[in-house]
Amino acid sequence: MQGSRRRFLRLAAGAVALPAVSHGAWAQAYPSRPVRFIVGFPAGNAPDIIARLVGQMLTERLGQQFVIENRPGAASNIATEAALSAAADGYTLQMIVLTNVFNQTLFPNLKFNFMRDIAPVGGIANAPYLIVINPSLPVKTIPEFIAYAKANPGKINYASGGNGSSSHIFGEMLKKMAGIDLTHVPYRSSFMPDLISGQIQMTINPIPQAMEYVRTGTLRAIAATTAKRLDFLPDIPTVGESVHGYEAIGWYGLSMPKNTPAEIVNTINKATNAALADPKVKARLATLGVEPMPLTPAGFAKFINDDFEKWSNVIKTTGIKAD
Repeated sequence: MQGSRRRFLRLAAGAVALPAVSHGAWAQAYPSRPVRFIVGFPAGNAPDIIARLVGQMLTERLGQQFVIENRPGAASNIATEAALSAAADGYTLQMIVLTNVFNQTLFPNLKFNFMRDIAPVGGIANAPYLIVINPSLPVKTIPEFIAYAKANPGKINYASGGNGSSSHIFGEMLKKMAGIDLTHVPYRSSFMPDLISGQIQMTINPIPQAMEYVRTGTLRAIAATTAKRLDFLPDIPTVGESVHGYEAIGWYGLSMPKNTPAEIVNTINKATNAALADPKVKARLATLGVEPMPLTPAGFAKFINDDFEKWSNVIKTTGIKAD
C-alpha cells in the first residue's frame, strides 16, 4: 500500500510540475468547446445537485458549457469507467465522492484502478453526517447511546443505503471503536419511513437528508461525525468527544483521466477555487449542508490518498462486503 501511495502522490506532483509552456497555446484556448461532466448518481441526488452548481460556476468563469451527464449504477463504477476511459484532453470531467475511494477496496475486479487512473483536480466541499435516532430510543447523547447499546446488544437496528455504502461503513467503524453490537439493516430504497416509524432506530446520514426531520423533531440528532462541532449546529456534539479519534465525513471533488495536461487541470482548479471563495457560492453550499473544500491538485491527491488508506483499513478489518 505504501508503494501505491508513493506512486499516486508522485504522479499528482509530477502533473502539477510539468512545464507551463509544454502545451501553452492549447491551454490558452481551453476550453474551446463544451466539456462533458459525468456524475455517477441519478439526477436530484446530492452529488448531482452539487455538480450542477459546479457546472454553472465553471460555465460562467470559463465561457463554455459544462454539460452534466448522469451515469448512475453499480455504486458509481459505471460512471467512473466511462470517465477514465475517455481521452485525456480536458473535455471529460467527473464529480467524484468518497464512494469512489470505498470502491477501490470493495470491488477488487474493476476494469480500472481509481487511485492510479485519475488526475485529481480539486476539492469542492465536505459533507458532514449526523447520527440520528428515532425519539422512542431512550437516549439523548452518544455516551447514553453507547451505554444503552452495551446493555442491549444487537437490539438497536441501524439503517444504511446498502452494504458498502457510507452509512454502513461509518456505522461499522462506530461499532468497532465504541465496542458495541448494532444490527445492520441495508436498504435499496429510502429507509426514512422505517426510521420515522421506529422499525429501525438509528442511522448515520448526510446532513441535507437529515436536517428537516431533526428540525421538526421527527428524528433526534445526537452527534455529528466531524472532527469539531459544526458552526451552524454548535449545540450538537461530535462523536469524537466521546469516542476518541472517530471522524467520518463525505466529500465532493473533481477529477479527469490521468495524463490530462497539467495546464488544463490547473485551469479547472483555479476557476473552481475562485468560485468557492465567492460569498454567494458559500451561502448556496451552506443551504445544502456542506462547506467549501478548496484544494490544489496536489493537495487533493494527498487528501484522497489519506482517505483511501483510512477507509480501506476500516473495510478490511470490519469485513465489509459490497452488495
